[in-house]
Amino acid sequence: MTSSAIDETPVPVQDVRLTSKALEVVLRDGRTLSVPLEWYPRLAHGSPRERQRWRLIGGGIGIHWPDLDEDISISGLLAGLPSGESAKSLKQWLASRRRPPNPYQPSPRQARRSSPSGRRVTKTRDRKK
Repeated sequence: MTSSAIDETPVPVQDVRLTSKALEVVLRDGRTLSVPLEWYPRLAHGSPRERQRWRLIGGGIGIHWPDLDEDISISGLLAGLPSGESAKSLKQWLASRRRPPNPYQPSPRQARRSSPSGRRVTKTRDRKK
């Protein structure tokens, strides 16, 4: 009896689509994987805009959502694995999203206008005498 070897190299992603209920991943070989969005709580809690901002990683064998700090591998999707994030970690992440911005931390724009010493740099104009 003979058997053929199984190639376990993940097929790269061609496209990613998100609906209000599912994550759909189109692979380059034509397959489409669809899993419930609730499998990935960070995606489920993200805004539509945050969900649409993704990029491929690892040559297309993974997907990264920078705004949600979420990474999903194609191997995990093919194996039917939901998120492995602990309840404690998810709770902390959700709390950090609800936290109001620190009023004492300068905005990126303000930080660019500060000197290395932390003092605000103001531009002065040369006045004609």
